[in-house]
Amino acid sequence: MKPLKKIFQTYRLFLLFFIIVLAIVEWLVRADIIPSFIIPTPTGVIQMIIHNWRPLLIEHLSATMLEFIIGFSLAVISGVLLAICMFFSKTIEKMVYPAVVISQMVPIIALSPIFVLWFGYTIWSKVAVTILICFFPIVVGTYDGLKSCDQEYIELLRSMGANRFQIFQKLHIPMALPSFFSGFKMSIVFALVGATIGEWLGASKGLGYYSRRMSGNLNAEGVFAAITILTIVGILLFALASWIEKRITNKWNNSN
Repeated sequence: MKPLKKIFQTYRLFLLFFIIVLAIVEWLVRADIIPSFIIPTPTGVIQMIIHNWRPLLIEHLSATMLEFIIGFSLAVISGVLLAICMFFSKTIEKMVYPAVVISQMVPIIALSPIFVLWFGYTIWSKVAVTILICFFPIVVGTYDGLKSCDQEYIELLRSMGANRFQIFQKLHIPMALPSFFSGFKMSIVFALVGATIGEWLGASKGLGYYSRRMSGNLNAEGVFAAITILTIVGILLFALASWIEKRITNKWNNSN
């Protein structure tokens, strides 16, 4: 109960503001000041989620989460490995780093049809979009963190007889953790967005596909129901990433 109480105390003003905004929207729509097909009532969105919880959560959310888990996991593993390779090899850095930057200059929405062309309407077209959209923060955050170590600390460990691997383990990794987790927390939210974008452009299930189908039917409640679920999941994922960061950094600091 203490964590929940602390969260409530920290964000109580935001929660109050959010409730007031929802109440105003509810009144504006019910008073026919805003058409319901543009912005639905919050109660209508809640009823939509309750009445359609089975397809929304079991069918569509599970599909989106599977794409997210695969894409995000591959992005983190490959991103960290590439950052380490660039850190140890200037040749790899000069070859790959510009390509990593250029990959973010091309709009993801423009590349998504190419992935559909390559992988079809399978899960891998959505996974490819997810990897591309969250790969950059992981690579840059990890690489910049590894390079942020002060040279004086390195020289100190060398004078004490530490080899390159020991310096990397005892100095570079702890120094890189804050930058890595900054990119990690950004990527965990971007990955969910990437999976949704991929579903918008070509899928048979998933919350992105569901919201696109509801939009085509002018069903505002359905669109906002999918958005609401994605928002809640994104908040939970970010909170999970923050918890992982706290646990790993504390464990690493205590072990060293």
